[in-house]
Amino acid sequence: MQSIKEHTLRISASTEELEKIRAFVAGHARNFGFGEADISDITLSVDEACTNIIKHAYEWKKGKPIHIQLGMKNNEMMVTIIDEGKPFDPECYELPTLEDQLAGKKRSGYGILLIRKLMDQVEYRNRKSHNEIRMTKKR
Repeated sequence: MQSIKEHTLRISASTEELEKIRAFVAGHARNFGFGEADISDITLSVDEACTNIIKHAYEWKKGKPIHIQLGMKNNEMMVTIIDEGKPFDPECYELPTLEDQLAGKKRSGYGILLIRKLMDQVEYRNRKSHNEIRMTKKR
């Protein structure tokens, strides 16, 4: 059995940091042997999750911490993103309706659906001191 290889990135909650996050995730996914399509899926999922944290958990307040941990074991890449913002309850998530989209009432809200479609497993955990989203992609 292969041991877990871990890589960590700590950044401040800011959209200016998203490029650094994408490069970090894509580089490690590539080194782990994922193909370009999977690298794109993983990177987009992490980007969406971090954008949601910046926008919703931290309400655009810059300087708040986001901690990204990548773990690679056997044929799986596990991504854990930790924040200290407002908790997210996946049970309360409602997919925007097509009618709202067409009427221009809602232009966002598909990030969570996208993450769930692109990754093999997605879990949300609300702890006392922080929130976690854990995503797994199989190679």
